[in-house]
Amino acid sequence: MLSFPTTLTPLPEIIDGLPNISGWETEILSVVNQDQPVFLPTTNIRLEDVNAVFAIALHMHQPTIPAGNGGTLISNLQYMFEHPNEGDNHNADPFAHCYSRMGDLIPELVNQGCNPRVMLDYSGNLLWGLRQMGRGDVLDNLKRITCDPTYQPYVEWLGTMWSHAVIPSTPIADIKLQIIAWQHHFAAIFGWEALARVKGFSPPEMHLPNHPDALFEFVKALKECGYRWLLVQEHSVETISGQSLTHKHLPHRLIARNSQGETISITALIKTQGSDTKLVAQMQPYYEAKTLSKQQIGSVFVPPIVSQIGDGENGGVMMNEFPSAFKQAWWDMVNNGGGKSGVVGMCGTEYLELIEAAGCKPEDYPTCQPVGQHQIWERVSPDNSQPEAVENAIQELKQINSNFHMDGASWTNHISWVKGYENVLSPMYQLSSLFHQKIDPLLQTDSAEPITRQSQYRNLLLHNLLLQTSCFRYWGQGAWTDYAREIYQRGESLLQTTARL
Repeated sequence: MLSFPTTLTPLPEIIDGLPNISGWETEILSVVNQDQPVFLPTTNIRLEDVNAVFAIALHMHQPTIPAGNGGTLISNLQYMFEHPNEGDNHNADPFAHCYSRMGDLIPELVNQGCNPRVMLDYSGNLLWGLRQMGRGDVLDNLKRITCDPTYQPYVEWLGTMWSHAVIPSTPIADIKLQIIAWQHHFAAIFGWEALARVKGFSPPEMHLPNHPDALFEFVKALKECGYRWLLVQEHSVETISGQSLTHKHLPHRLIARNSQGETISITALIKTQGSDTKLVAQMQPYYEAKTLSKQQIGSVFVPPIVSQIGDGENGGVMMNEFPSAFKQAWWDMVNNGGGKSGVVGMCGTEYLELIEAAGCKPEDYPTCQPVGQHQIWERVSPDNSQPEAVENAIQELKQINSNFHMDGASWTNHISWVKGYENVLSPMYQLSSLFHQKIDPLLQTDSAEPITRQSQYRNLLLHNLLLQTSCFRYWGQGAWTDYAREIYQRGESLLQTTARL
C-alpha cells in the first residue's frame, strides 16, 4: 500500500451542492507526488515470461448542461433519461450500464482465474452527474474495483481534465486548475490511497498541444501534479527530425521546449491508429500484440506494448459487443500461457514500472515532439530561442503552408476545435481572463482558510471550467453553443456579484 500523510481526513464529495474541485491543493500535491511504485508490489506478471503486451483504456464522459428544472446544471445523461424521444436519448440506460459494468466484468473474470486489465478515464462532469442523478450504485460498483485489494491490481485509473476540456484551446492559466480539480473530485469519491495510484494521464480527445508554450505548460502541470506518463495519439507526434514514429510500440520521451528555450519531458505511451471505437470493442490490441516480439531499449530487450483507448459507451459495437469480446480475449490468454506469459494485458503504469525495474531508463526511450514542431525549430536557433523568434517562425510557416497550424492534433483531425467556434472560444477566454483578474490577486493574500475552499470561489471555478467542455464545440452550432453562452453569462454575473472572497 502506498504511504502518505496519515493526518489526512476523507474529503467531502459534494459541498453546498457543488462537486469538490478545489480547496485541498496542498494536501492533493502531497499525496500525488510520491515516488513509490504503484503496481510493482502486487503485479502477478514476470517480465521475462512476456513476449508482447497490450493495454486498453475506456474513456467515459457526459457533459454538464444548464437544462434542468429552471435551467439548473444537470448531466446530459439525466437530460437523456428525461427526454427519451429526442435523438439517440433512448440510449440513456445502456450508457449508464456501460459506466458501471466494468465493476462486474473484472470480478467475474478474476474469479474465473483470468488475469484481466483495464484502464479507466472518467470526466469530472460524468462523476458529478452520476451523483446528481442519484446513481450512487454506479459509483459504488466502480469503488469495488478501485478500492478492494482483491480487484484493484487489475484496474488503473487515468487522470484527465475535469470538464473534458481539449488542452490546446484551454487557457494556459487553467490547465493546472482542470488537472487538480479532477484529482480533488476523484479523491473525494475513491479516497486518498486510490488517488496516490493515479500516475497516467488521458488528454480529452487525445488532443495534444503543439504550440511550444502551451505544450511546455501542459507537461509542467502534469509533472507538478504527480503524473509520470500520458497517452498520446501516434499521428499527433513526430520524431525530433520531423518523421513519423518508427517505434510506436515502445514508450517514448515527449520533449516539450518553450519559446524561451527551456525544455521538460515526460514519458508517453503511443495510442496507435485512429478514433475507431471498434479497435477496443473487438479487443484488436490483443490480436495485434500477438504479431509482435521483443524490442530493445538501451541494452534491455522488452516486450512491446500496443496501447489503445476508445469511448466506453458510444456506438452499438461498444454497447453490445464489447463485453463478450473482452471476456473472450482473457479466456484465450488463460488457455495460452495462463494469462501471465506470452501475450498479456497490462496497465500502463504496471508496464512502465516493470520495464524500468528490468533496467530501462526513460532517457533511453525514443524521443518525440508534437507534430509540426520540427519546422519551427528548423527556423529558430536553439541558443537564441526567444518568444518573438518563435512567433515569427509560426507566422512564416502559416504563410508558406495553409495547412500549418498551432491548434494541436487529436484523434478527430477531420474536426477543428477552433475554426467556426469563435462564438464559444471568445467568451471562454473572456471568462477565464475575468476569473483570473479577480482571483489571482486574492491568492497572494494570507487567510486562515484557503480562498479556494470557499464556496463562492468553487462556484466561480466551476463555471470557468464548465465553459471549456469540448462538447460545446464538437456538436456544432445551435443548442450546444447556446448552452455555452448561458454558462458564460452566469459565470460573468457571478464574478460581478460575488462579494470579496
